[in-house]
Amino acid sequence: MADKQISLPAKLINGGIAGIVGVTCVFPIDLAKTRLQNQQNGSRLYTSMSDCLIKTIRSEGYFGMYRGAAVNLTLVTPEKAIKLAANDFFRQYLTKDGKLTLVKEMLAGCGAGTCQVVITTPMEMLKIQLQDAGRIAAQRKLMPETVVAGTVEPKSPTAMQIARMLFKEKGIAGLYKGLGATILRDVPFSMIYFPLFANLNHLGKRGADGPAPFYVSFFSGCLAGSTAAVAVNPVDVIKTRLQSLNRGSTEDTYNGVADCIRKIMRNEGPSAFLKGAYCRALVIAPLFGIAQVVYFLGVGEYILSFLPKKDH
Repeated sequence: MADKQISLPAKLINGGIAGIVGVTCVFPIDLAKTRLQNQQNGSRLYTSMSDCLIKTIRSEGYFGMYRGAAVNLTLVTPEKAIKLAANDFFRQYLTKDGKLTLVKEMLAGCGAGTCQVVITTPMEMLKIQLQDAGRIAAQRKLMPETVVAGTVEPKSPTAMQIARMLFKEKGIAGLYKGLGATILRDVPFSMIYFPLFANLNHLGKRGADGPAPFYVSFFSGCLAGSTAAVAVNPVDVIKTRLQSLNRGSTEDTYNGVADCIRKIMRNEGPSAFLKGAYCRALVIAPLFGIAQVVYFLGVGEYILSFLPKKDH
């Protein structure tokens, strides 16, 4: 049976609401993921996710865990909206005679992942600078040997300051640093996530035509999201490293994806590509579980039902 006709405005609303709720719930874990992924040999400040969160609260207060949240909450609405709505659009377009093969499901996911990077790349670029600022500041206090002698501790930048600086120095391309790595992460993620979710959710449907219960959609979103997140984590590590502008004196800098892979392998070993995988799974699982529940409950359709309908 083909997917029901898409109401694009409703899907955009659903994706936006889901993104805001999900990000608010899991942002501290995402901050821990960024800081753990950015740690290099010789400058390891945090030993685990819990250690990172405890030290963050101690040094920066409770709201230190939400550094960069404003950028994420502002841009996650169009990002999630584009991702979910694009996948629906491509699935419907590729469905022939009521059937959608696994290959076409993956193609639909590929299209959704490609569309979302327009928003994802600048959002992640700004968010990572803000999230990692606390790690650099903590290194200056607790690990002064990793800081160049005589340097002055910089003030915490705002998202607008970072955006202006990048735009002034490199134009629009500055905000799209790490675009290649973002595509390499988000396209495979969507190719894994959307087909896996659709098939898991289908198993829980009530009858041939009935929708799956909300809890089935939630757990399907969690399982599919965590699986896809772990699968692409090595590329997420590369993306995080490439998009980080501030480094300690003992930390490597990178010139592109290939250079990043080579230096990580040489200096940290293959296990470095799994840094933050546990955190990323914990972030993505509820994020997409919540997203799918909001999406399938039809919150957007409900909101639009209050608008006056045009007479035909």
